[in-house]
Amino acid sequence: MIIVIFSICAVLALFAGYLFFAYRKMKNIPIGPESTRIKNLTDKNFSNQIKNGISLVDFWASWCMPCKMMIPVLNDVAEEMGDHAAICKVNIEEYQFIAQKYSVRNIPTMVIFKNGKEVDRVVGVKSKDFIINKLNMLKYK
Repeated sequence: MIIVIFSICAVLALFAGYLFFAYRKMKNIPIGPESTRIKNLTDKNFSNQIKNGISLVDFWASWCMPCKMMIPVLNDVAEEMGDHAAICKVNIEEYQFIAQKYSVRNIPTMVIFKNGKEVDRVVGVKSKDFIINKLNMLKYK
């Protein structure tokens, strides 16, 4: 009986160790390079950027794994959309009041603005095609 209990404890300890190191490895995944077409917004340029045309603003944080998964997707969207829509990012750790102003409760959240007004919102990881379809629908409205 003692051998069974010891074996179960050993397996649980190994599993806990695996989870600990897997979490540390995932947490330290570097943020990939961004497209030069993606604009990083601050409190100083946010209003000016969204006031004309279509802008997709990605609210993200450096510790958020789904946000990191969206980096290559948004890079592709930015390259494909070109000048038809501005792709922007707001780091919610640095600019919490912007996230609060737009009621961002989960990340990644992508808010789509047209001429300064919020017209759509997407929460979670989405595909490039999904985002491009959303932006293209707004072009013709």
